[in-house]
Amino acid sequence: MTQWVYSFGAGHNDGSAEMRNLLGGKGANLAEMASIGLPVPPGFTITTEVCTWYYEHGKQYPAELRDQVATALARVEQAVGARFGDHRKPLLVSVRSGARVSMPGMMDTVLNLGLNDATVDGLAAASGDARFAWDSYRRFIQMYGSVVLGVDHHRFEEIIEHVKLDRGVIEDTELTAQDWHRVVDGYKDMVAEVKGQPFPQDPEAQLWGAIGAVFGSWMNARANTYRRLHDIPADWGTAVNVQAMVFGNMGEDCATGVCFTRDPSTGEDVFYGEYLINAQGEDVVAGIRTPQPMSEARAKPGERSMEKAMPAAYAELVQVRQTLERHYRDMQDIEFTVQQNKLYMLQTRNGKRTAAASLKIAVDMAREGLIDEREAVRRVNPSALDQLLHPTLDPKAPRKLLSRGLPASPGAACGTVVFTADEAEARAAKGESVILVRIETSPEDIHGMHAAKGILTTRGGMTSHAAVVARGMGRPCVAGAGGVTVDYAGQTLMAGGKVVQAGETVTLDGATGEIFIGAVAMVEPKLSGDFETLMGWADAVRRLRVRANAETPLDAETARKFGAEGIGLCRTEHMFFDPDRIGAVRQMIMAENERGRRDALERLLPFQRQDFAALFRIMVGLPITIRLLDPPLHEFLPHTEAEIAEVAQALGADVTAMQRRAAELSEANPMLGHRGCRLGITFPEIYEMQARAIFEAAVEIGKSTRKAPVPEIMIPLVATKRELEITRAQVDRVAQEVFAESGYHVEYYVGTMIELPRAALTADSIAASADFFSFGTNDLTQTTFGLSRDDAGKFLPVYVEKGIMAKDPFVSIDVEGVGALVRIAAEKGRGVKPELKLGICGEHGGDPASIEFCETIGLDYVSCSPYRVPVARLAAAQAALNAAQAGGGGDRTA
Repeated sequence: MTQWVYSFGAGHNDGSAEMRNLLGGKGANLAEMASIGLPVPPGFTITTEVCTWYYEHGKQYPAELRDQVATALARVEQAVGARFGDHRKPLLVSVRSGARVSMPGMMDTVLNLGLNDATVDGLAAASGDARFAWDSYRRFIQMYGSVVLGVDHHRFEEIIEHVKLDRGVIEDTELTAQDWHRVVDGYKDMVAEVKGQPFPQDPEAQLWGAIGAVFGSWMNARANTYRRLHDIPADWGTAVNVQAMVFGNMGEDCATGVCFTRDPSTGEDVFYGEYLINAQGEDVVAGIRTPQPMSEARAKPGERSMEKAMPAAYAELVQVRQTLERHYRDMQDIEFTVQQNKLYMLQTRNGKRTAAASLKIAVDMAREGLIDEREAVRRVNPSALDQLLHPTLDPKAPRKLLSRGLPASPGAACGTVVFTADEAEARAAKGESVILVRIETSPEDIHGMHAAKGILTTRGGMTSHAAVVARGMGRPCVAGAGGVTVDYAGQTLMAGGKVVQAGETVTLDGATGEIFIGAVAMVEPKLSGDFETLMGWADAVRRLRVRANAETPLDAETARKFGAEGIGLCRTEHMFFDPDRIGAVRQMIMAENERGRRDALERLLPFQRQDFAALFRIMVGLPITIRLLDPPLHEFLPHTEAEIAEVAQALGADVTAMQRRAAELSEANPMLGHRGCRLGITFPEIYEMQARAIFEAAVEIGKSTRKAPVPEIMIPLVATKRELEITRAQVDRVAQEVFAESGYHVEYYVGTMIELPRAALTADSIAASADFFSFGTNDLTQTTFGLSRDDAGKFLPVYVEKGIMAKDPFVSIDVEGVGALVRIAAEKGRGVKPELKLGICGEHGGDPASIEFCETIGLDYVSCSPYRVPVARLAAAQAALNAAQAGGGGDRTA
């Protein structure tokens, strides 16, 4: 018989941390904490396999599940000395989700389950506190009503607010037992009115309703969005954790809190967190009350730290912190409750952290001996390094302070103010930078938080939903800005007499918590010593080399600063758009014959030579792959009649002739038309000029530095062997002319970009004339799928959402199709030339998942944008470690 339920606590530990896929992260860690002797309330976990079964069988459960749940629940009753549904000494439970990967706030939770009109009196008698019992009952009805029954949350809030107005009080804590009794009656009447039936009184029915709600929440909109953003497969499912309730809201000797074993923003080795006396867990994360600091060292005037208020429980928690870090060898995110001065652990998980914190924690733990250097390399998400590589606020820039909040997630962001997640997503889709402003965020805002450049909330602490999610996404966040008033109806935010309207610009500094009116200038980041340390460890284990896509001196210098080992793609057409040379380019295009084109190209030659010399000087001693002219010529011409007239006048050309020439060059599908090597064959003088500029620049730098560069000249859009033979012959002839003229010889290579399916399938033939292949996966993806990347954005998100494609194939390589062509070309090419150099220079060169694929098929290098060079270096190291773990590195002979 399949085991669907696993118990934990009170001597019944069926699971362990290694069973994460089956028990989910929360269930596995509860079992693990119980097994190492930490104080965990007993409970049981319904496995992720039940979730999968539930959706595969029309939302039904396996036949054995009810009996297994009953057996596990009886164990909990025995352990705590209370019975589920007993009106004298009732057992209450929490019902929580628990996927194998942490998805904070995305799925549903129900607390205090088991309360009804009879058991509430039993809870009052057992606790000796009627106010606590009725407060717990109203919390249960409110949570169960929202989560399970689908009653709008605001309906419950309206009833509480009405009672508080009648009593003339402001805080919930000022309400009496009788007040809460009145709230409960109001809740039950409202639920019966909305749902057409009474609130369920049977605890067993309540339990199965909550279990179904948790499984149901696996497929809710916010969970689906979160999974899509974090590449979490839908078929993993969630577990359900049922656990005996302990109460942080039973009086002044009770508390609840969330803490991290290290600072999740900076990575400092300090105990970091917040707690509330006489509260339940949702009070901390929801931002309804202002939480207090854990340690006295972090307390400000007027704040009461847990260290001072509950010294014994705090001391035990400090010991738990050390135990968990040593056991898990990673920074932990802990949830705890103190009931009548006794500490209980409700959850531990690897804590979400900023990129800066991730880096520091990994390096520090390696130095502390908790992990080795290779594990430190594995610990840092390569994509998260983007957070460290982009500008922050210029300390010298003028700024107009609006207000301050908590520095919840570091980094700086500037954008227009929006007040809804939907508007943030819509505006960001149009290319706008937006700041999402909310009183407090909820899981329903996840799509807008992802779309926004930064997030501002007026409520909530450092462990609120906004703070945790923003840190995980790498979004700057200022939370708990109590001095700011948000008016959703009026679409304004106000502070200190200043008003900011929707659509106006603000700047956030997530490192200080400051909010500024208008835009504030940014500065380039300064990378810490920990960054260089980790990069050094990564470089020591990676096999793939990392180059940059660069054609300007600034790009090249940035790439070198970030550790690029050469240039993998210099797109020479980008050099043609400079105002000093576009006239000559257009004159060349307008020329009616070869002589006219050569005259114009003669004017361009010095510019090109200067461009290449600058790159050779910056990248001295490193390989530089230069792609000869690729786009169709019409791209360089003006388009409107006014622009054509203006250019004609500047060139001294006839407007009619220019219009006729533009018409001649127009193509129905130019990206599949007269471009790439087809230009070099029909207008050989273009490639001859570029080759001469390359070799003359190489000779110049070689003579002046005594370190001759080794240019790699790449012919684009080759589909046949003969195309490469013809264009290579042009390049070789020019090279010999320049060497003879200068009396100086440089080594060089000629290869091609594999970006057409035919080229991949006939790579053995093409390899005979090539010194290297560089895979242009942007165009290879377009031509394999028959997609235009400029237009596919209209429907690709729907394809990803419907599961037709796992990811956008222009973001992460399609291993099954495009990847298969790359693999075929690599095998065929090296079958002819075993030492054929292979690289990739499309946008996929900076994508960690694509880099993993490049490692498995034995490519020599990847090339990416300058700012993604560190990302690629770390991803390449992780790919090498994964390959070694799987039983060997990349297949060099692939």
